[in-house]
Amino acid sequence: MSERIELNGLNVAVELQHFIETQALPGTGVDPSAFWSGLADIVTKLGPKNAALLKKRDDLQAQIDAWHIERRGAEHKPAQYEQFLRDIGYLVEEGEAFQIDTANVDPEIALTPGPQLVVPITNARFALNAVNARWGSLYDCFYGTDAMGTLPPAGGYDRGHGARVVARSRVFLDETFPIQGTSHADVRRYYVHEGQLLVDDMPLVQPEKFVGYTGNAKAPDTVLLKNNGLHVKLIFDRAHAIGARDQAGLADVVMESALSVIMDLEDSVACVDAADKVEAYANWLGLMKGDLSSTFMKGGTKMTRVLSADQEFTLPNGDATMTLKGRAVLWIRNVGHLMTTPAVLDADGGEIFEGLLDALVSVAIAMHDLQNDTGNSAHGSVYVVKPKMHGPEEVAFTNEIFNHVEDILGLPRHTVKIGIMDEERRTTVNLKECIRAAKSRVAFINTGFLDRTGDEIHTSMEAGPFSRKDFIKRKAWIGAYENLNVDVGLECGLQGRAQIGKGMWAMPDAMAAMIEQKIDHPKSGANCAWVPSPTAATLHALHYHKIDVIAVQDKIKTGGRRAHVNAVLDIPLAAFKKWSEAQIMREVENNAQGILGYVVRWIDQGIGCSKVPDINNIGLMEDRATCRISAQHIANWLHHDIVSHDQVMSAMKKMAAVVDEQNAGDAAYRPMAPSFDSIAFQAACDLVFEGRVQPSGYTEPVLHQRRLELKAQGA
Repeated sequence: MSERIELNGLNVAVELQHFIETQALPGTGVDPSAFWSGLADIVTKLGPKNAALLKKRDDLQAQIDAWHIERRGAEHKPAQYEQFLRDIGYLVEEGEAFQIDTANVDPEIALTPGPQLVVPITNARFALNAVNARWGSLYDCFYGTDAMGTLPPAGGYDRGHGARVVARSRVFLDETFPIQGTSHADVRRYYVHEGQLLVDDMPLVQPEKFVGYTGNAKAPDTVLLKNNGLHVKLIFDRAHAIGARDQAGLADVVMESALSVIMDLEDSVACVDAADKVEAYANWLGLMKGDLSSTFMKGGTKMTRVLSADQEFTLPNGDATMTLKGRAVLWIRNVGHLMTTPAVLDADGGEIFEGLLDALVSVAIAMHDLQNDTGNSAHGSVYVVKPKMHGPEEVAFTNEIFNHVEDILGLPRHTVKIGIMDEERRTTVNLKECIRAAKSRVAFINTGFLDRTGDEIHTSMEAGPFSRKDFIKRKAWIGAYENLNVDVGLECGLQGRAQIGKGMWAMPDAMAAMIEQKIDHPKSGANCAWVPSPTAATLHALHYHKIDVIAVQDKIKTGGRRAHVNAVLDIPLAAFKKWSEAQIMREVENNAQGILGYVVRWIDQGIGCSKVPDINNIGLMEDRATCRISAQHIANWLHHDIVSHDQVMSAMKKMAAVVDEQNAGDAAYRPMAPSFDSIAFQAACDLVFEGRVQPSGYTEPVLHQRRLELKAQGA
């Protein structure tokens, strides 16, 4: 139990108070007394509103449950269902056309399509890797992954595989930066003459794509190219192991990759108390001050990682320079409206809403960056992603929160920009009005199809048994959901002012498949999409060179909406339910394995995001969103008697043993079998057997409770 200090009627954990007053606030100009009185004011004024909005969620859900129960066994009538949702206020009427007026948005968010990384902020090394993933080696990414179809042979550098990498990279250069009359594969010399790049004395087909260089114009160290807003660096070094064997001395092709990164305080972390929150906030502080570092051992060598420096290039004419950022532009994802935190207690001894604390602390810390012309935002903005909002009222409430935060901290109105995660059903079907509710703050909308699927199951829990997970993804509702997000975003003027994003690639080792499939995201009109690693960011950047997203958006705008609410409301229930016992148990076991593999690390080790092998031993990135789907799916099948309690428990125990085996090499791992009495195993069972009654089907309440239980044991 944390020691506490009373501040303005709040009981604050001492470690949080000390961090705020000795680390976070100094240098911001914000007095600690103003901070704590401001937090107390927010808690007093906005806490009851927060609680009322959560109650409305529950009330609407109860009405939807009752509607389905009353009509169980009868034919589903979509028009009647949609009218019912309007009658109870779940669906609101769309208002007149409007355009967002968000101002001072950095070009990486407003103007340039590209990959977006999401990373747990509690891991400083991962956070630094992500920020520095603004630039990535195409050679390294091709060589070290299956991107070209096969992995490199085991052992040291394989020259044959390396030659394939160089050849494949030159194919990219020929496609993106063609040369008149020749190929990048054949050239011997790149040089600058009278402001023009010449390659074996021939110009580029599009000379304007050459935008800068470093070194001597006659033999540059670096040639800087630009296509669809993204930069590519050709690195020349005849002393380099690769450059020495290259006829042109080309040692690497470096891609501008992750333009933006979301530092995550939510689904990919396990922050359950004041100590956890301080650890997360401290890393955000390091990023905003620019002094975050991480020291670690790699290959027996001690290494220290810091933030990459900006880069300077000579302009083509040779008489001026320009600077390019060495780091991605950062968002911070706060928690949603649901959870409370023991880090601060109110005057009655109750936990305050965690989202209120996140809002004030994360923006206060970002004030360090606002005072730095060369930091995160060149336009004086703070970027906050707000997840798991249900409908326009909750978005309006988020806008109100940040009004209060700006007033407390003395910041101009709308300094804080928000990202709206379109990952709850009530937000999807009311997206236009959600955007309107924060039209001066919105700088991002994103389809979070994982949480969105979990909410789809929970919202329609009483409607009947859902299809198997793979088939849920194939049904019409999800395509309508993805298209509607882009359509509405463009209608509301997000082009040129904000990101329209798409969800995560969940298989970090399957880069060939990602290259084949994830091009669909820029083709859909999305100007950013999530990737799980710096390597994936560099490879996904290839798609934004192939696809002119702005042109795609222009075409979509002229065609009108491709999807409508009625299609989104098509519930993905199982049509026939003619599954064999083996098919049923395989589905349950696959769900159980994912839940257990994720939860055991969450509870026992405080790891909020894990690569968990599925039933086919394919490593999948799991976070609370994927866990939510799996838990809700089993809960749905239990509720509709597709499987029994005993069958599910048997599957949980069977998969616990499998997960134990998969983690046998982890010295910190605590086996669940054969006793099945660990807190981690109980937490996984809670998510399944109590999944139907969890608020909106969220996993956080169970996970937080069980993690705190473990911590209380001193484990």
